[in-house]
Amino acid sequence: MTTPRTEHLVLPGVLTAGQAAATVSGILAVQREDGAIPWFRGHHLDPWDHTEAAMALDAAGEHEAAERAYDWLADHQNEDGSWYAAYADGAHDDVTDRGRESNFVAYIAVGVWHHYLSTGDDTFLDRMWPTVYAAVEWVLRLQQPGGQIGWRRDEDGTPTADALLTGSSSVHHALRCALAIAEQREEPQPDWELAAGALRHAIRRHPERFLDKDRYSMDWYYPVLGGALTGAEAKERIEADWNRFVVPGLGVRCVVPNPWVTGGESCELALALWAMGESDRALEILQSVQHLRDAESGLYWTGYVFDDDTIWPRELTTWTAGSLLLAVAALGGHDATCAVFGGEYLPSGLDPDCCA
Repeated sequence: MTTPRTEHLVLPGVLTAGQAAATVSGILAVQREDGAIPWFRGHHLDPWDHTEAAMALDAAGEHEAAERAYDWLADHQNEDGSWYAAYADGAHDDVTDRGRESNFVAYIAVGVWHHYLSTGDDTFLDRMWPTVYAAVEWVLRLQQPGGQIGWRRDEDGTPTADALLTGSSSVHHALRCALAIAEQREEPQPDWELAAGALRHAIRRHPERFLDKDRYSMDWYYPVLGGALTGAEAKERIEADWNRFVVPGLGVRCVVPNPWVTGGESCELALALWAMGESDRALEILQSVQHLRDAESGLYWTGYVFDDDTIWPRELTTWTAGSLLLAVAALGGHDATCAVFGGEYLPSGLDPDCCA
């Protein structure tokens, strides 16, 4: 195992160099030899969280391990371009949920673009292009006439027209990264650009096109994190529900009114705040969730029930650690992470207000 590079992962009150190295090593210890990164050993892998953890490895300079994670996706992609929603302990032949979720499938584009920006490896980008292309095409077959993305196909292939705001916002981010990959390869995809524009318009202007999940903090900040809302619109949205979701000194509620803060949501909010130019508030959020850190493993507990002073669930998840490392990397100026979550090199202006 190599020694992680952690210079840009040191952040006052969040991570020392030693703590950052321990967190990276904690993710590496969970990764299987075939590249799969389950939530933790003995639990399942889903393609979105697997990719999030791989991105964190790239942010730490563990490029070989990250590439093995992307190879796992390429090797086990379904013929239609999708992946299943869950694999037991990352075993590709032990599928525990044969549904296929649009944001899970799309997220590979974010990871592949992040890896390319981290390494400059054109060979990798060329090799992964067919995988990304097939995934995006699968996702866009779930796009509805209003621009929103249906969130799932069931095991029998039946599509779900209902759209989730969080999932569609994540897909919006992925489409922009896929378009950046296509541009880098000089293979323009105008249909993807139109799809991204229609999706952004739906997110910005038509909340009625999405299922009502207003109680969930992800629906609050994900339109910002996914790049659909920027500038004054982003600031207005975050300010509107700040006191509803943020618990000072503890982190971000997953669901209101439940007295439960979660590390993943807190770190994603920090990333969204950083993208808005509010690094001070992002730092405060990251500092507030250090009570979730497990000193022995370097990983982070998924959540904390503050009414009962209870860690729950008793899970040290790779994706929680991954989201924290990515947020710290953005604040620390890691070029690839800043570009992917800050929008540099990503297409903009994809939302003509004349859209229906």
